[in-house]
Amino acid sequence: MARFLGGISFALTLLLYSSVQATTSHVYIVYLGANRLQNAALASSHHLHLLSKVFTSKEDAGRSMLYSYTYGFSGFSSKLNSTQAASLAKMNQVITVFKSRSLKLHTTRSWDFLGLTVDNAGHTPPPQLAYGSDVIVGIFDTGIWPESESFREPPEAKPIPSSWKGKCVGGGDVRCNRKLIGARFYLKGFEEAYGELNRTRDREYRSPRDRLGHGTHTASTAVGSVVSNVYGFAGGVARGGAPSARLAVYKTCWGKDLEGVCTEADILAAFDDAVRDGVDVISASFGSSPPLAAFFKSSADIGAFHAAERGVSVVFSGGNDGPDPGLVQNVPPWAVSVAASTMDRSFPTNIVIDGGYTLTGQSLVSQEITGTLALATTYFDGGVCKWENWLKKLATETIILCFSTLGPVQFIEEAQAAAIRANASALIFAASPTKQLVEEVDVIPTVRVDILSGTRIRNYLARSPTVPVVKVGPSKTVIGEITAPSVAYFSSRGPSSLSPDILKPDITAPGIGILGAWPPKTPPTLLPGDHRSVEWNFQSGTSMSCPHVAGVMALVQSAHPDWSPSAIRSAIMTTAGTRDTSNDLILSGGSMKATDPFDIGAGHINPLKAMYPGLVYNTKTEDYVLFLCNIGYTDQQIKSMLLLHSESSTTCLPSHSCRTNADFNYPSITIPSLRSTRTIKRTVSNVGPNKNTVYFVDIVRPVGVEVKIWPRILVFSNCQQEHSYYVTFKPTKISSGRYVFGEITWTNGFHRVRSLLVVFLSNSGFVAK
Repeated sequence: MARFLGGISFALTLLLYSSVQATTSHVYIVYLGANRLQNAALASSHHLHLLSKVFTSKEDAGRSMLYSYTYGFSGFSSKLNSTQAASLAKMNQVITVFKSRSLKLHTTRSWDFLGLTVDNAGHTPPPQLAYGSDVIVGIFDTGIWPESESFREPPEAKPIPSSWKGKCVGGGDVRCNRKLIGARFYLKGFEEAYGELNRTRDREYRSPRDRLGHGTHTASTAVGSVVSNVYGFAGGVARGGAPSARLAVYKTCWGKDLEGVCTEADILAAFDDAVRDGVDVISASFGSSPPLAAFFKSSADIGAFHAAERGVSVVFSGGNDGPDPGLVQNVPPWAVSVAASTMDRSFPTNIVIDGGYTLTGQSLVSQEITGTLALATTYFDGGVCKWENWLKKLATETIILCFSTLGPVQFIEEAQAAAIRANASALIFAASPTKQLVEEVDVIPTVRVDILSGTRIRNYLARSPTVPVVKVGPSKTVIGEITAPSVAYFSSRGPSSLSPDILKPDITAPGIGILGAWPPKTPPTLLPGDHRSVEWNFQSGTSMSCPHVAGVMALVQSAHPDWSPSAIRSAIMTTAGTRDTSNDLILSGGSMKATDPFDIGAGHINPLKAMYPGLVYNTKTEDYVLFLCNIGYTDQQIKSMLLLHSESSTTCLPSHSCRTNADFNYPSITIPSLRSTRTIKRTVSNVGPNKNTVYFVDIVRPVGVEVKIWPRILVFSNCQQEHSYYVTFKPTKISSGRYVFGEITWTNGFHRVRSLLVVFLSNSGFVAK
């Protein structure tokens, strides 16, 4: 009897839970494909009509709708319960319905390091100044500090391009000019998810103005104007990658508990506006850690797909979940995903103990600090430098030595908070050099050393008959004495967990210790108790590498205005480098091994070579049809998703069943499972200065794979002429599962067009049969 009653109770609980689930509302996005209605009012009316089918009245439906997406694509976001969402998903016109998630931010010497200079001593202006004024870059981020010098209007600024159709929606708080030509903000999705914006707690601005600093920093990195006489560490001339380009800001991310939060409903509204406004490049430094949502069930996939259809290049940060494999984010093949790497700049800081024993660490210490030297065991239980381990002893005028390996202390901020609690003067933090981010604005002076140096300091303390006195700093700025680039340990690695036959990340760019503009009313660390005011700040993350690529895209777009987003991506990928400043293979941060394509994609970006790649890989409608067929969409759905098409071009042909996404005309070739002989086709276009040119191929074969290419010579007689070639892969050894890497390079004596080969050998069971 008890079991029977218990069963009834459980059943009632399930019924009640299901009822609550059915009545609880969330913001859902309803995606309908490409927008073919030229009139925005008609499109909105259609969306409301569709939504009304799951509400009792048209008025209720109207109140539930947040956004109607009417230009770049067709769809809407609305507050729905699960039953309403399921009903909409069953309708013929609807392609996908998904909850609006909250994404997180992926939190200038860099341009000199990449070979772009603003030195105009010669007769010909450098590319950074010669190109870009006709290109508009849209930044999706936390907003803008418009008064920053990076966004001032240069006296020589040309009129705003006639293609611009956007607005400056500032409510008097943000004023635009011929540099900052547009500013919008999107708040409906955020407020539905988190309630009304708390301007007291989070000190946010209900406008495009930036509170967190992230958006100001990324915007200045991509297209900041030339600013001379930037003082302090890394001082000199600051500027973005395309300092002449125009800037349009779309505030999609908002401060909540000191973090940037961006809802997908707001992000899609920004994509819709940005494409309508006339931007040429979109830079978006946010994402969500795996598991990744299926293609076209995320704002990034939908927004970038339809932006690319209309000729807008989109670049995303690849995420900060490294160094474990398979965690890269933002992986659609119609957008660029960026990894983060280092530069050749360092900030050596002397540590002098008792006036004679000297070691060197890395820091941003502006003036000399003197104090007694102490081990962490004096002030923290077990020597573990964490807030909760403090022994309630003050370390006044003391410099504490902490080891990351004790505890362990995973983040340096933990040790800094502990040192502040103990009232220390400074901190010496010993950790693996591959995991240390030197160029950080610390809340307490912190010198970073490796474990070897930390051990030497500890041993000196143990031998010393008296308490040692230590002096640290001031730090210096040194250029060119360290080997770079290396990939940041935190940078998310491939392969793509969503589409392993498309290489991701695509490229790597500087993302550690990037100096950019900063709101003076926002402290550099955002931490409680930090009351400093700065106009320039160091930041690290793929959030910082992403706008580097956006800046390069703007230059390439300006030099070649007729190029498609896929051609621009190809130019950047096929000209990238894999060697560091010592001409060795780029190292992978978090280890001391050489990188592979899952760390750096095609390699480290080279802006000057990307301007003139020789050949490009263009993707066409048939490539997208193949991709969409392979991920399960029907002919009717594909017809709805593509803007321009013929009846035949949107059909999933029988031939598609024997072609995988490895056949997508991408600048790299990835085969996620090679069991027997396989042939892949690629097509290139001649975009070099000479219409008559001949390219020869060079092959670096992956270990255990025979690679044959036909034809081995490509003869071009016209500009924009296309030629196809075929690559046949054949396993020559038995392997139960192993990635191997190679490359093919087409060269005409001047251009070198390099494509990576990524092959997963998995033929042991197949061969045994």
